[in-house]
Amino acid sequence: MALEGRRLRRQSAIAAGAALIGLSAYFVGAQSSTVDSAVNAAFTKYQGLQDGKNADYIPALAKVDPKLFGIVIVTPDGKVHTAGDVNTQVSIQSISKVFTMARVIQDQGPDSIEKRIGVDATGMRFNSIASIEMIQKGGGGGEMNPLVNPGAITATSMVQGNTPDDVWNKIVGTYSDFAGRRLTVLQDVYKSESETNDRNKASGMLMKAYGYIKSDPMQAVDLYTRQCSVGVNAKDLAMMAATLAFGGRNPATGKQAINPENVPYVLAVMATAGLYDDSGKWLYHTGLPGKSGVGGGIIAISPGKFGIAVVSPPLDDAGNSVRAQRAIRDINQALGGNPYAVKARATTTNNNQ
Repeated sequence: MALEGRRLRRQSAIAAGAALIGLSAYFVGAQSSTVDSAVNAAFTKYQGLQDGKNADYIPALAKVDPKLFGIVIVTPDGKVHTAGDVNTQVSIQSISKVFTMARVIQDQGPDSIEKRIGVDATGMRFNSIASIEMIQKGGGGGEMNPLVNPGAITATSMVQGNTPDDVWNKIVGTYSDFAGRRLTVLQDVYKSESETNDRNKASGMLMKAYGYIKSDPMQAVDLYTRQCSVGVNAKDLAMMAATLAFGGRNPATGKQAINPENVPYVLAVMATAGLYDDSGKWLYHTGLPGKSGVGGGIIAISPGKFGIAVVSPPLDDAGNSVRAQRAIRDINQALGGNPYAVKARATTTNNNQ
């Protein structure tokens, strides 16, 4: 029965891959010429926007230039379309959670995440400790997911390795495969976060106490802090998004970062829990699986069409970049990226009936 299930999943993945190739080819032919104009229009429109402010609960993030603004979109042919500052690095922060989750799913299967952590939106703040108590009172396996801090720390603890260094190399290696270049930690951010992460330590200890974390919780918290401090620019984030958009294969390097059949599980959690408390609003307006980070980045995926990233540090009250949200919405609308927005087919009248 297990073998039959795997065979059926593989057949479905092959069929989905074929459909993705066809969709990608259509998008390149029909839309590529409009991508630059959409990106440039959004950059021009929102460059002067002053709304929001940098995250300051991590001191290093408050020092990042709030004027930083870069947009990158990667299309199925691997072409990179840019506007603004796309080379300055920021810390990846919570966007890292997506790719650690992907690593665990790739190595241990989709059931590993669902059974150990859960895949439901919590309805609470991303760093809520109360949410841990609530799932425990509910018997476990309730409203938790790998994109809120307690679930993300647990996901990090699940990455396999004989030593902390082995685990870290697997984590940063995964991120690098998605980005298409070797990524490294921004040490000033790591130091700043390590000095101010008491709440995450408390979450780690509770997740250990309730049986979600099976190893040293402080090791998990430290590795999680390190992964959030990895430096990325808008190009890196867009390539990471594009790798998910095109079946787990990096369109620049050709490397298969994760198997195609595992991508839908990653995108599903992004769709329901990717933008903190405003995940529902984001999906309502864009239809795109996305993930934000308090470093100012947002990635979004239009499956088979494009991966997009915007970096702009000023955040709204929910912790999401103000400029990034608006720019991606506009570009998505211009390029027809919403997977739910399917045009009705024309019908013909049968005169014989």
